[in-house]
Amino acid sequence: MQRKPLQMAAALMAGIVLAPTTALSQANFPNKAITLIIPLAPGGGTETETRMYAQKILDNEGYSIVIENRPGAAGTIGAAQVARAAPDGYTIMQTILGNVLAPISYPELTYDPVKDFTPIVLMSKRPLILMVHPSLPVKSVAEYLAYAKANPGKINYSTGGAGGSTHLPGAWLHYATNTEVTFVHYKSTGAFIPDLYAGRVQATATTPVNALQAIKTGKVRGLGVTSKERMPNMPDLPSITETVPSYDFSSWMGFTGPKGMPPAVVAKLNRDFVKALKMSAVTEKLGSDGILPVGSTPEEFGKLLAYEQAHWLKFLKDTGIKLSD
Repeated sequence: MQRKPLQMAAALMAGIVLAPTTALSQANFPNKAITLIIPLAPGGGTETETRMYAQKILDNEGYSIVIENRPGAAGTIGAAQVARAAPDGYTIMQTILGNVLAPISYPELTYDPVKDFTPIVLMSKRPLILMVHPSLPVKSVAEYLAYAKANPGKINYSTGGAGGSTHLPGAWLHYATNTEVTFVHYKSTGAFIPDLYAGRVQATATTPVNALQAIKTGKVRGLGVTSKERMPNMPDLPSITETVPSYDFSSWMGFTGPKGMPPAVVAKLNRDFVKALKMSAVTEKLGSDGILPVGSTPEEFGKLLAYEQAHWLKFLKDTGIKLSD
């Protein structure tokens, strides 16, 4: 009977010893390389952006971020790996809108794409540009929507794939305004651009990289930016939100980690990523590609993740649109 108090005392002593050890390890974070999982195949704009941040953090802070691609099953394989990882900050993940929407295609997921992750930082947003072939007799978002309403289904609207990042913003715009177009789905953005230039399709929304030069040369007519913010390098192009107040679409990229990461570790990662983002070479590169830098707090990113999941899951359920892989 006398052993019980002794055992309790030993346990308390162990806790006293462990607590400062844990605090010390957090204070020294990171003392080894961090693994950053990209749950997509190699290549693409978000990977290029992520590698730029990793290099700047190495230059500024002196620690390595090792990037590993873990593609498959619409990003769920890599995300599941991160969800199972120790929440110590040494395994984090590049997170995009598709990761949050995974349950619509994979209802048997072993993790919740919002609740089972710790938001670290929203780095950037990627608005699209709504543009039309010059043969379409419209010069503004309001005229475009009026034409679509008066001519249901007559506008051929091209996308890079059903349920993809060039389909969802168009589907949402026409759903929100009770207008109708005919969506023409291609295998990629690059596949539909020539048909848009030739007038075989009349409208689309695509990235500024694809749109800016075509607008300047008159191959297409730019109508509006899908984000509520106007683009710094095209300030005269209005936001669609100025015509449709409820509308605001951007794809985005940020970083999350496993659920339960220590606040001090999250704060350290947030500071270092935001510092890298604010470097002039980085902001100039993002601006030239039509990417809007953000650099949010963890709390702000958490609110965005929850909103995006609720909004898009409801939208996809209401419309019956299936996500593309």
